[in-house]
Amino acid sequence: MKSIQKIIFFTGIIPLILVSASTIIVARSGISKGIKEDPITISCSKPDQTLSPYFFINSDDPSVDRMPLKSSGAVVSISGVIADVTVSQEYRNEGRRPIEAVYVFPASTRAAVHSLKMIIGERTIEATIAEKGNARKQYETARQNGQTASLLEEERPNVFKMSVANIMPGDKISVVLQYTELLIPEEGVYQFVYPTVVGPRYNGSSEAGIASNTNWVSNPYTHQGIDPFYSFSMECSLHAGMPLADIRSNTHQINIQFQNPADAHITLDPGEIGGGNKDFILEYRLAGNAIQTGLLLFEGKDENFFLAMVQPPKQVKDSDIPPRDYVFIVDISGSMNGYPLEISKGLIKNLIQNLRPTDCFNVILFAGGSSMFAEHSLQATPSNLQRAIRFIESQNGGGGTELLPALRQALALDVTNGYARSFIIATDGYVTVEKQAFELVKKNRNKANFFAFGIGSSVNRYLIEGLAISGGGLPFIVTEPSLAVAEAEKFRKYVEKPVLSHITLKTDGADVYDIEPGSIQDVFSNRPVVICGKYKGNPRGRIIIEGLASSGKFSSSLYFDKPGISGNNQALPYLWARERIRNLDDFSGSDNESAKEQVTEIGLKYSLLTKYTSFIAIDSEKRNQNGDIETVNQPLPMPEGVSDMAVGTAAGNAVAPSYGSPMRKNRVYECAKTETMTDAAEAMDVEDPMMVLEQFASFPGGEAAMKTFLSGNIIIPEKARIARISGKVYISFKVRADGSIYNIRVVKGLGYGCDEEAIRLVKMMPTWNPATSHGTAIESLMYLVIDF
Repeated sequence: MKSIQKIIFFTGIIPLILVSASTIIVARSGISKGIKEDPITISCSKPDQTLSPYFFINSDDPSVDRMPLKSSGAVVSISGVIADVTVSQEYRNEGRRPIEAVYVFPASTRAAVHSLKMIIGERTIEATIAEKGNARKQYETARQNGQTASLLEEERPNVFKMSVANIMPGDKISVVLQYTELLIPEEGVYQFVYPTVVGPRYNGSSEAGIASNTNWVSNPYTHQGIDPFYSFSMECSLHAGMPLADIRSNTHQINIQFQNPADAHITLDPGEIGGGNKDFILEYRLAGNAIQTGLLLFEGKDENFFLAMVQPPKQVKDSDIPPRDYVFIVDISGSMNGYPLEISKGLIKNLIQNLRPTDCFNVILFAGGSSMFAEHSLQATPSNLQRAIRFIESQNGGGGTELLPALRQALALDVTNGYARSFIIATDGYVTVEKQAFELVKKNRNKANFFAFGIGSSVNRYLIEGLAISGGGLPFIVTEPSLAVAEAEKFRKYVEKPVLSHITLKTDGADVYDIEPGSIQDVFSNRPVVICGKYKGNPRGRIIIEGLASSGKFSSSLYFDKPGISGNNQALPYLWARERIRNLDDFSGSDNESAKEQVTEIGLKYSLLTKYTSFIAIDSEKRNQNGDIETVNQPLPMPEGVSDMAVGTAAGNAVAPSYGSPMRKNRVYECAKTETMTDAAEAMDVEDPMMVLEQFASFPGGEAAMKTFLSGNIIIPEKARIARISGKVYISFKVRADGSIYNIRVVKGLGYGCDEEAIRLVKMMPTWNPATSHGTAIESLMYLVIDF
C-alpha cells in the first residue's frame, strides 16, 4: 500500500495589493506501529492578517504616488560621549491626488527625541508635544480639515511612526526630528549605531492577543535584494576631546577627513545611496585605548543635572570557574532563513565547541514550534558536542517566531545540580511580544542568567537588550559571519565572572537626588559604570562608587569641582529623562497606570517623545479644499541578508519546520486544532492533523518562490471582478514520487470563474520536490487554499 502524506497548504493571495504567507498544516499519515515517542507540539493559530507585513506591489494608477518618501538622512555631531542626531525625511507627491504618507522607521533604543519641525516651502512649523491620544485627535482633525500636518508617534522604544497628511500634488515637505543619546565605550571602543529599517515582525503568535499596540506591524515590504526606493545619506562630525586612534565602519563604505588629531568628519561613499536597508555602525577608539571618565554637569533654570562615568577595574583571570549549564535557544524561523541563520550556526557552533568538559549543555530550536536536542542537559563530551552540531547544521529556517513557548520550554528543564545555568538566545528579534518576554525572564531570573545575541544587519535591539537587562546578562550583536568568533570570545570572557559586582553609590558633601538607575547591575565587560541624576546648589563634594572586583574591594571617587568629561552638557536633561523612562517602562512587564502617568508627565515636562506623548505639527492653512485624500504606507526595504520568508512567516502562516534530531529520526508532529485548522479540515473533510514525516513535498525554490509564482500568474476572472466576489477556493492535488502533479480537483469552490483559475494555476506549476519518508520519495496529497 502506498503511504500517502496529507498536508493542508494555505496561501492567501490578494491581487495587486499583497501576497500573504503560506501555511502547511500536517494531516494524518500512516504511522508505523511500535512508535512510542511523545509528540512534539507545534502550535498553529489564526492571526489577524490585517496586522501583518505584506509584499509591496506598485499600483498602475499614476494619480497616486505610492512611494512618497524620496530621501532619508542623518547629520550627527558626536562631542565627547554624547551624540546629537538630526534626521531629515523628504516627502514629495509626484501623483495627481492629495495623499497621507505613513512611514514606520527605527531609532536607537536610547534615543531621546526632543524636537520635530515640518518645512513646507519657505515656511517652518515647529511641533509641540502632547499626550498621545490628544495629539492623534489634533492630527485627525487637521487631516479632515485639509491642513497639512505631521504626527510623530512611538510604537516601541526603537520604532517610530511618522504620519504626514495632505501632501498636495507637487509638494515637497521635509520633516526634521532631533534626538540625543549617550555613547558608552566597551573594551575601549566607542560605537554609534544608526538603525535604518524596521524588519518585518512576526505578529501571528498564539499569544499575539496580549501583545499591545501592533497596528504598526502592517507594513508593505519590497522583495529581498531590492534597494530602498528612497536615498540614504549620513554625515558625522566627531569631536572626541582626545586624540583619535582608529575610525571604521564594517557596515558601510565611508570617507574620513581629519581636521586635527581629535576631530574628524565622516561621510558615506556615494555608492551607499541605497544603504538604507541595514544599520549604520560607526566605531572609533581613542589613542592608547583611553576612555573618558568623570563628571559632566549642567546647571539649568530650575534643575541641575550630572552624568557620571566610572571605569571599573580590569578583570583578573580566575582559574577557579564553577561548572556551568548552558542552554542555547536558537531562532530558526523564516526571517532567519539563509544568511542570518548561517551566522547563527557559526556562532553557536563556536560556543558549543569551546565548552569545557566540566560544563553541561542543551539546545532548543524554535520557529512556529520548537525542538529540543535532549530531554535534559548533557555533559559536554566530544560525542555529545558533535551530535549537537549536526542537530544545528541540519536546519534551514522557516516558520513563525514563537519566542515565548521556547523560553517556557527552556525554563521548564530540570535543574542540573551544582551547575550555574545560563540561557543563550540567538535571534533577529522580529517579534511583537517584547514586554511579555521581559516579564517572563524577570520572573525567572533566579533560575538563570540570560544572554541575548542579535543576529543580522537590522536586528530588533529593543528585544535583544531587554532580554539581557531583564535576565542579568549582556546583549551582543552579530551583523556578519566574520564577527561571530569575536563575539563568542567576548561572551566566554564575560560569563566567567563579573568585572564588578555588588555596586553601590555613596555621596560625600554632594546633595544629589533622582539617581538613575535606581540599582546598578553587575558589570561583566570592560565598560564604564554610568549614573545620572540631579544635584542641588553649587557643585561640591563627591560621589563614590564601590563594589566587589575579582581582585577585591573597589572604590572610585568623582569630584563635582573636577568634571573631567567633555560633551554637550545641554543634552543632560534629555538624557536623564530618557534614562528614567527606560527604567520605568521600557523593560517592565505588562503596562501599569502608575508608570504611564509618570512617563506622560516626564514626556510633557521635558518635551520628549514617549510611548504616551507625541509630537504634532499643523499648518494653519487649509490646503486640501475638497478633502479628497489617499493614505499611502511607505514601502520598506527588506533588511540586507533577510529573505522573503520573513514576510511569508510574519503573519503566523508559516511553513511548519522540519526538525531533525540525531537522537530520534522519526518524530511525531502534532498541531493543536485551532479554529483555522478546524475550518479548513471541515471544508476539506480531512482527518485529524497528525503525521510522521522526514520532509514535506515542496515547491521548487521554497515558499517564497511559490508566492512569487502565484502572484505573478494569477488572473482575476472578469465575472468575479464585475460581481465583486471575494472568498476562498480549496484545491487538492497529488504530488507523485517524481514530483509531477496530478489529480487536481476543487474541494470547495467559489464560482464566477475562480475555480477554473485556481486549477489553471496549479496546472502551470513546475515539478515539485517530493515528500520523503525513511529516505524514500513518496506520493503525497496537498491542499491549496487560494484567497480571492
